[in-house]
Amino acid sequence: MKKSSTANSSGAKLATVSPRLSLKRRGEVAEAAFLHKVGSMGFSVAKPWGDSDPFDFILQSGSKCWRVQVKSAYVKYRGGYATSLFGGTRRRGYTDEDIDFLVGYAVPDDVWYVVPIEVFKQVRQIRFYPGSKKSRYEKYREAWCLMACPRDGKPKAEIEVEQRCEACPRGRSSTPAASS
Repeated sequence: MKKSSTANSSGAKLATVSPRLSLKRRGEVAEAAFLHKVGSMGFSVAKPWGDSDPFDFILQSGSKCWRVQVKSAYVKYRGGYATSLFGGTRRRGYTDEDIDFLVGYAVPDDVWYVVPIEVFKQVRQIRFYPGSKKSRYEKYREAWCLMACPRDGKPKAEIEVEQRCEACPRGRSSTPAASS
């Protein structure tokens, strides 16, 4: 089967994923994309051994470590991307005892959402609508700064993320961005 490529909003060519891949393999591809994304921004990242933990990665931004669950969506339905917040042996949604952030990846649009757990606790599905002003989660689009917030301690000097305090569930920060 021939794989085509598409362009994202910045015009960069994106390779598409073969529709023959299993859901598990697609998830692994999205996790590899996440590793590249956060590593390129300067975060330290670790992958727990095995599949026993409710999170996929541990992300370190300086003085803080975050438990991150990565979810991906490959098909747009009714203008948005839906992803289940349970899977495998999970019968309930995530809680703050499980993870700190959900990172959702809308693969065809090459768009990432960084959503803190307090925004969606105990929800079983989340939908992302890239570009929609009505979307509940649009303010979390590319909100990597939530994991490198100066209020959580000084971020590592090499982390380069745009500070977007409007995405912060704790309100606006009075602390200047530490990544300049």
